[in-house]
Amino acid sequence: MSRGCCHPDCIRAMNAQEEHDASERAAIVAANLISSARVILKLDSEFTEYSAQFLVDNAGPKKEEMDQQPVTVKDCVDYLRDISRPKEETGQGETVQPRPELTVKDCIECALKLGMPRMEHWGHLGCVFKVPPFAFLMPRIPPMKGEVVEAKKLEEAFELLRQQPVGAKLHVFSPQIDRVGEGVYDGPAGGGRGTHYVGLRDVIIVSVEKADGDAVAVVKICYKKKTSFMKVSLCRMFVALPSAGQESKVTEPTGLLVDFIIPRLSK
Repeated sequence: MSRGCCHPDCIRAMNAQEEHDASERAAIVAANLISSARVILKLDSEFTEYSAQFLVDNAGPKKEEMDQQPVTVKDCVDYLRDISRPKEETGQGETVQPRPELTVKDCIECALKLGMPRMEHWGHLGCVFKVPPFAFLMPRIPPMKGEVVEAKKLEEAFELLRQQPVGAKLHVFSPQIDRVGEGVYDGPAGGGRGTHYVGLRDVIIVSVEKADGDAVAVVKICYKKKTSFMKVSLCRMFVALPSAGQESKVTEPTGLLVDFIIPRLSK
């Protein structure tokens, strides 16, 4: 279901959301990594976009297998009735249900176990309305053979990058992330008093190259609902100092990119 024809409750929720939540960002990265791995392994003849929202709806340690019980006419009538009226008209409570926060690993494991539909065969990313009772009938690729491979060190990530794009987490600082443009993102360097730490964001490393003599990673990032490619310094290190009121301790120096992951598929 495209955003243009989605439930009004969904449209309002998306308009009120400045950025995808952590689970949606993790699902975007996982779906993209699966698409890349499949085309590299020639399981797909071309790059195919699979549904990140399917992973949001089905991934996580407490999720059960997709219900494959027979769908009754009443199920379909109830579903059509529910989606035909915004919640203001029905007088019912909020449609949005609490969801556990997902990681890229959760999403990849879900894709391996359940398979995945194409993006156009499932609800749009950010859909807050309930999954229809006939959802398991939607066409999707079957469960895949493979495993999740994780790495902590940058050197290990380089080895994985020889095979396929690599998922990672990026330490994000503002306003540097908003100003990088065609330059190189180097975190809090020279940030001044206005700099604040936004948090970790899931990204995909697509290549490593040189910029002004320094090594940089070209990453694909979805930030504030906009997908773009950005150069990230691989030389810059920083130390996280405690905020006011916290214990006086300093963490180990870290790079801007951490926690690397790929889906390693097999035929």
